[in-house]
Amino acid sequence: MVEEIETGRFGVAYRGSSLETIVHSVAEQRQIFKGADHAFLWKPKLRIPDIYENPANQRAFGRLLHHCSGCSTADELLSGIRTIDQLKIKGLGPAVANLIYFLHPTHAPPFNTAIVNGYNAITGSKVKLGSWEHYLAMREGLLALNARYRDLLSNDLGALAGFLFDVGSGRYPAPPPDGDALSRQGWEERLAQARAEAVKFEKASAQQRETDRTHTEIQAWLRDLGRALGYRVWIAANDRSRLHDGARLGEGCLDQLPTALANGAGAESIRLIDVLWLDASPDRVAAAFEVEHSTTIYSGVVRMLDLALSGELHTSAGLFLVAPDSREGDVRAQLQRPAFSRISDLDVRYLPYGELDRHRGSIARFGSDLRGLTEISHRLT
Repeated sequence: MVEEIETGRFGVAYRGSSLETIVHSVAEQRQIFKGADHAFLWKPKLRIPDIYENPANQRAFGRLLHHCSGCSTADELLSGIRTIDQLKIKGLGPAVANLIYFLHPTHAPPFNTAIVNGYNAITGSKVKLGSWEHYLAMREGLLALNARYRDLLSNDLGALAGFLFDVGSGRYPAPPPDGDALSRQGWEERLAQARAEAVKFEKASAQQRETDRTHTEIQAWLRDLGRALGYRVWIAANDRSRLHDGARLGEGCLDQLPTALANGAGAESIRLIDVLWLDASPDRVAAAFEVEHSTTIYSGVVRMLDLALSGELHTSAGLFLVAPDSREGDVRAQLQRPAFSRISDLDVRYLPYGELDRHRGSIARFGSDLRGLTEISHRLT
């Protein structure tokens, strides 16, 4: 990104830029970074942040990141921050610290509304958003807190920031500053309730992680099987970066849909179909798969309808709802709803996880088309 800025290739928009790629990579790490891109989005009415219309400010921003990426001490880091603060670039404030934190997690804490609220609640401070001076003052306080409770925290300031985020976002209540016994009792009751809710949330999160793991695993099975049968494979655009066995799910698959699909009606829906198999020539879809682990089948069926109406299906294409063995009755019941009346026009088949797992190796080894999948799946309409 620094190189693009220095050579004038960065552009004048956040969307589609290298900065967007970086901020999204940061934001997906932890919940506390969700919404990190808001500070970098162009606000046309306010004309901020002023790093898109003003080339000098853009270059200063690039120099800051270049400087920080080469720093080895906290003093060097603070020098870079004070340099850009002197320029008073409109709309470019301490949200940049979220990027600097990933370069120097022991020197620069992340910064957002919830973290600031948590810090103020714990310390009684009045740190304000949007001010580098307030950020640097908070940083000093955080370093002192981190040193005091190092046995409970980490050298990485993200641990302390995560605690402050939980307090500032209301997940855990801050203790009453006056130390009143009655207030303290009320706080301890609220804390106990918050802890119980946290345990409940963690159990739900663990269940969701298992659901995501299974969904991704099935997509990987279908990806590998499709490639073994000689098809080109498309993985849903929003799932391509998911990891399976240490590798990106979309690795070795199509980076873009064929032009006819990408530019046709319903393209935004089609690009979210879990797995597509495409013939080598012509660019027609040979099979489409929607993995329905535990959710309703509505969105998956709608995407298949969009694909069918696009005209880009091969004449012998297969459409498969892939789900746990136990869900077939539920899926058949859902398809009886009036909203799915159009589904009778399609030859949609039910492919149980168990059948796919048992036979995918043999199909990959001995198969050459969709007949193996047709044999182990069940027609739904």
